[in-house]
Amino acid sequence: MTDKNLPVVDLRSDTVTQPTPAMRAAMMAAPLGDDVFGDDPTVNALQDKLAALLGFEAALFMPTGTQSNLCAILAHCGRGDEYIVGQLAHTYRFEGGGAAVLGSVQPQPLAQDAAGQMALADVAGAIKPDDCHFARTRLLCLENTWNGHPMPWDYLQSMATLARSKGLALHLDGARLFNAA
Repeated sequence: MTDKNLPVVDLRSDTVTQPTPAMRAAMMAAPLGDDVFGDDPTVNALQDKLAALLGFEAALFMPTGTQSNLCAILAHCGRGDEYIVGQLAHTYRFEGGGAAVLGSVQPQPLAQDAAGQMALADVAGAIKPDDCHFARTRLLCLENTWNGHPMPWDYLQSMATLARSKGLALHLDGARLFNAA
């Protein structure tokens, strides 16, 4: 049941979300500081709350999903490394080649099925051997949802188990991708 008088907020992406008047008012009234110097009270409160909620020592606010994905890839991979990713995944298809352009990290895109899943055998087969002729496979990037549907837990677990067994880091993109393809 929905109230037809309430505004609809489209949360598919940081690029299409438009704030409601109440959201704009909250933004305008928020206390300000410089987050570079660690004195923005709103950012600090958000990071503290998320760290506590998720059981981590600290959290880091990123203003866009593209920035957070790029930082994650660059945190796990160095120049000349590669990451395995779905060919239609957000971190490969919709982020301007940032990992390659800014980090010299090579994507290894793999086919995905209609549910956005890569085959476990394809991922295992794409991991490069320890050989100076190949980019070192360091990271497996997965999508959290596909066309608005959460990835099955058993799929995510099997991919995480494979990644760990091969010494790869794992990144889970939280983008709410609505694939037009």
